[in-house]
Amino acid sequence: MQEKILFITSSRIGDAVLSNGILNYLVTRYPDARVTIACGPLVQSLYDGLPQLERIIPLKKQSWKRHWMKLWREVVATRWDIVVDIRNSAVSRLVVSKEKYCMGAGIDGKAHKSIQNASILGLKDSPVTRMWFAEKQMKMARNLIPAGSPVLGIGPTANWIGKTWPIENFIELTGRLIKSGGLFDGYRVAVFAAPGEESAARALLASLPEGTGIDLIAKGNPGEAAACLSLCDFYIGNDSGLMHAAAAAGVPTLGLFGASYPEIYAPFGARAAFVRTPETFDELKSFSGYDPKTLDHSLMTSLTVDSVYDAVEKLKRTQPLSA
Repeated sequence: MQEKILFITSSRIGDAVLSNGILNYLVTRYPDARVTIACGPLVQSLYDGLPQLERIIPLKKQSWKRHWMKLWREVVATRWDIVVDIRNSAVSRLVVSKEKYCMGAGIDGKAHKSIQNASILGLKDSPVTRMWFAEKQMKMARNLIPAGSPVLGIGPTANWIGKTWPIENFIELTGRLIKSGGLFDGYRVAVFAAPGEESAARALLASLPEGTGIDLIAKGNPGEAAACLSLCDFYIGNDSGLMHAAAAAGVPTLGLFGASYPEIYAPFGARAAFVRTPETFDELKSFSGYDPKTLDHSLMTSLTVDSVYDAVEKLKRTQPLSA
């Protein structure tokens, strides 16, 4: 039987990646299923390689929530076997389906997002979060990261300045890691950043010894960037969609936290870990005049280079990496 599954996921990269655990559970349980993904346009490339993919419906946000009406018109004529909706939209309640699973009341909002998602399906533990890549995505990735010495991926930016570790710290850390006798001696360094975040990333790239750096700054769509991440041997970065994609791709991943909540958004998986500022996010933002919309500086300055270096060393010690 080819089950028809409608999977309504996020418009944000990190949340979409973290929903891949339950999507992976479904396509593993129903290997012949045909899956329709409804998601924000930014993240649709993350699903190009899903083997059971029937269709992707990009949801561009519209006033008066008209994007949900558009989705309803697209899916109402189908009799679904399973509908999963992490957005808790009205659409999932207005279509015919044998089984429906929606984010809603009763979900522990303080649990990790992957655990929250798993609880939608009634699962005690979250399934393995993973990525799927189309061959064209992997071809582009291999062109950008040619075969050779192992690769350390660095993501020194984020979509909000508050949770961005100062670039001078990334420069110092990376220099220590790749120096002769360092933890990543002989590694190339792939520098990642999303469009609009190029400036700080280019400062890191420029600091690298000649022939060491790989420019992956604002290269390709999120699916292609994630494919590039999958070719890295280790990844270090701020809390961002790139960080979550690296962890989901099975790359040993260290996330840097401070101005966000690692208990909810830490990189997820057996090969992932995080290091954080001595202060919690609530403590970091407890100063007079704090406004996330007008904040113009990092809240991560108390996270020391030594602390991050120690966390990298600890994670590397537990993971089999290239020589």
